[in-house]
Amino acid sequence: MIRRLLADADLNLAIVAGVVRRNAEIDFKRAEEVPLEGLHDAAVLAVAAQEQRVLVSHDASTMPHHLREFARERTSPGVILIPQGLSVGKAIENLLLICDGCDPQDLENRVCLLPSLAMYGF
Repeated sequence: MIRRLLADADLNLAIVAGVVRRNAEIDFKRAEEVPLEGLHDAAVLAVAAQEQRVLVSHDASTMPHHLREFARERTSPGVILIPQGLSVGKAIENLLLICDGCDPQDLENRVCLLPSLAMYGF
């Protein structure tokens, strides 16, 4: 079970609140707690790796590339990408499904794209 998540600075906070409300065992850290605002994707991935948290982001355009580069030298707990157009409810449901159905090593150095739940490794 995945229990440690990190919200990227662009993630809709309603998703964070909904996941935590539905499953209090999930430690979903908000970006402003770090803070992540203004950090380059590689630095955000480094923070997530240091804290052993799967990164959750809407940034499907650049994050896969940066994870690929990051995974060449370090291990990442993984990234879950949520398209901006996916409803908050569907995003919460999918995140809970991933957290309950996957072990941390299942996402290591991988991107999981919602809502398809397709995983891509690097």
